[in-house]
Amino acid sequence: MSAFSGTIVRMIALVAGATRGTGRGIAVALGAAGATVYCAGRSTREQRSEMNRPETIEETAELVTAAGGAGVPVRCDFLEQDQARELAARVEREQGRLDVLVNDVWGGDGLWEWDTPVWKHDLDNGLRLLRLAVETHIISARHLLPLLIKEPGGLAVEVTDGTWSFNETRYRENVYYDLAKMSVNRLGFAWSNELRPYGGTGLAVTPGFLRSEAMLEGFGVTEDNWREAEVDSAWMVSETPAYVGRGVAAVAQDPDRQRWSGRSVSSEELAVAYGLTDVDGSRPRVWSYITEARERQAKEPGADRNDDWKAYR
Repeated sequence: MSAFSGTIVRMIALVAGATRGTGRGIAVALGAAGATVYCAGRSTREQRSEMNRPETIEETAELVTAAGGAGVPVRCDFLEQDQARELAARVEREQGRLDVLVNDVWGGDGLWEWDTPVWKHDLDNGLRLLRLAVETHIISARHLLPLLIKEPGGLAVEVTDGTWSFNETRYRENVYYDLAKMSVNRLGFAWSNELRPYGGTGLAVTPGFLRSEAMLEGFGVTEDNWREAEVDSAWMVSETPAYVGRGVAAVAQDPDRQRWSGRSVSSEELAVAYGLTDVDGSRPRVWSYITEARERQAKEPGADRNDDWKAYR
């Protein structure tokens, strides 16, 4: 049953940045809800993006189909307006509408320098990061939101890192990363305002400490032994991409989804609201853990709290 009408129809969704990580998790969860999901990204079996990762949009589409939906891989570089325009035309030609748009384009790994002031940070890399992280989302919206407003009830989801309230009180390591993540939160709010006259919903969603393909590889572990990674204790409250994916899919199927409009929410908040768990049955609460751990550390500097994380899974 689609949440977008009173009849049994297949939900039509498009995930921009569906190749891996959060985008893949959301695409697969929408597939599990029975959606047709256009899995858009730059990495294909024939050609990798500048990220040079092995994951592909074809693999994501296959996972969507295996989950019960219909996955459609589409190569699209959202910095190229012609490609975004052609993608929108294809969806309109094949489906006549779009019910869910998820903007998860990133590609900024390797472009930022942690704890580096703007006068020392590579300028070209920083500006490239902003183009990949923000400009792509605006181009996607420009060409795909017209399809979303063809029928009432459309949903636009911006994927970011950290909720608005978390980010506004903390500087995220350098100006480019900080600005990118704050901007994407603001885009979720922007779409809520622009979609409201058409009965649509816009919001921003953040996963927690994500066990993405790249993160697992970087820490030298797999999903089977991830707890063995030598990382700070927040890693013990980490989550799979399926967790935030299930949250977004729940919003998409919620007849009262407009209650989320304009908000910046975490996977944790959606899990609590909809009674969801991660694939292992846990309900990770990493943002709560990080916030409360910092508050405890400020009150009791040097206190040994190695086991505090257990209360947040």
